[in-house]
Amino acid sequence: MTFVENIFARLKKSATEPVLQEIHGEKIHSVTGSELLAITQQARNFLLARGLKKGDRCALLAPNRIRWAALDLALMAEGIVVVPLYARQAPAELVVMMQDSTPSRIICLDAAIAAEIKKLWPQAPQISLLEGVFAGEPSTPTPPMHHEDADVISIIYTSGTSGEPKGVILTAGNVDHIVAATNSRLDKLMGPRSQADRIFQYAPFCFAASWILLLTALSRHSVLALSTDLAKLADELKIAAPEYFLNVPTLLERVRARIQTTVQERGGLATAIFRRAQQAFVRRHNKQSKIGDFLWLALGNSLMFPAIRKSIGPNLKALICGSAPLGVETQLFFMMIGIPVLQVYGLTETTAICTADDPAHVEPGFVGPAIPGVEMKRADDGEILVRGPNIFAGYWQRPAETAKALQDGWFHTGDQGEPNASGNWRITGRIKNLIILNSGHNIAPEPIEEKLTQHLPEAQQVVLIGNQRSFLAALVTPNASNGANKLTEQQIQSAIETVNAAQPHYKQVRAFHVVPEPFTIESGLLTTMGKLKRDAITARFDAEIEALYQKKSS
Repeated sequence: MTFVENIFARLKKSATEPVLQEIHGEKIHSVTGSELLAITQQARNFLLARGLKKGDRCALLAPNRIRWAALDLALMAEGIVVVPLYARQAPAELVVMMQDSTPSRIICLDAAIAAEIKKLWPQAPQISLLEGVFAGEPSTPTPPMHHEDADVISIIYTSGTSGEPKGVILTAGNVDHIVAATNSRLDKLMGPRSQADRIFQYAPFCFAASWILLLTALSRHSVLALSTDLAKLADELKIAAPEYFLNVPTLLERVRARIQTTVQERGGLATAIFRRAQQAFVRRHNKQSKIGDFLWLALGNSLMFPAIRKSIGPNLKALICGSAPLGVETQLFFMMIGIPVLQVYGLTETTAICTADDPAHVEPGFVGPAIPGVEMKRADDGEILVRGPNIFAGYWQRPAETAKALQDGWFHTGDQGEPNASGNWRITGRIKNLIILNSGHNIAPEPIEEKLTQHLPEAQQVVLIGNQRSFLAALVTPNASNGANKLTEQQIQSAIETVNAAQPHYKQVRAFHVVPEPFTIESGLLTTMGKLKRDAITARFDAEIEALYQKKSS
């Protein structure tokens, strides 16, 4: 059976059990397996009545909701290609992707969005509102169509750190392989059990990793609770009480900073125990334990860590983290308090996943081994190459770019990395992000940026610059969540001096400029996945960068 057929079978088996939930304030709205099948059939009837058929494309523009999942299942069940789009993205950018994918129909959340699309694209195909898709009379659910491996399931647009986003074509064979792999890893995490997994989801389903988690959750005995208000994420987590959920490094970094600030503000014995336990844990990880470390860790484990775990999530067995490498210090922090962080590495082009931590063999700073059936190797320049059944079929209507990315059966990821003796991979940077000084030195900015942010919690982002210049400089933005803890030039200079002390001369940061506001998706300086648009940032602050180098050189 294909992953779609497996999901339908799982929903039928869970006919009277909740499978999806939406959190609204303090209330939870749930649907059972049979109820989800029923509203999925409503959506299928709507699609068929509008003449959509196998191979047609349908753009889906809405936030995470139960109805989003039902419509996604309906489209796949009828062989219609899903083009999921990010609801927070600028309308002009959305229209570009829609024009590129040429959908037969657009389905969006509300009339305001529909009007904006029509204004920007008068020739747009028919637009339907999500609510109307489910307005028809219920009918008996029917089995989904059977997909062959080569059948196109979805076209997901990449974030586009440089240039326009590209549509990544994912097939039934791609998704079948990855859903089987994620189920296998989760089976190792959860072990034999009769009760349903409790999962929480806040990352938008239009992102490949988030979508794969949705499909995995629907294909196993689980209940997936959906966030509906990111501003109330902490409260929603308490209500959902999940055993695991998908994260991005930014959120985990913020949780860690909040906990450390809270402990620091308490002062006294609590602060002393926490600080010394944390130092002891790091020394143990580095195999440099001292006499007395056991005592401090025992005190932390008995007096502090259980309460911290409970404040994050009382039932958490693990946090799953992807989209970018997580700082070692943050991963060690969560391990110390008793919540392992399992890292996953992949791209949209690899159906979200290439590697995944084995829950029994997690190495901080690494993203795990290649999943079964997937091969990975390191090119001469350090680039990671991947091949296997998870590799995408190509970029939509971009044969030249497809040929460039897929060479001799290997997908060129653009990422740099290396495996260790255990087969666990470490991601070190992006090939195209390399800064080449006019001295000829090649520098990956990410490791230095990571170290600076670790020493500068008052900063939201640090971006290294210096391509074809004589030295490195940095753009630094303030952390908007820090409140009264303002970012000062003295703090930045102190962090730079600390990091520079461990770097060779050509990797030392010689100047910096403070940008008043953090980079955001809305400003066009972050991708929809929260990654830096480095080209856009350097273009936006070209005058400030030029002035910075002229001042330093004068």
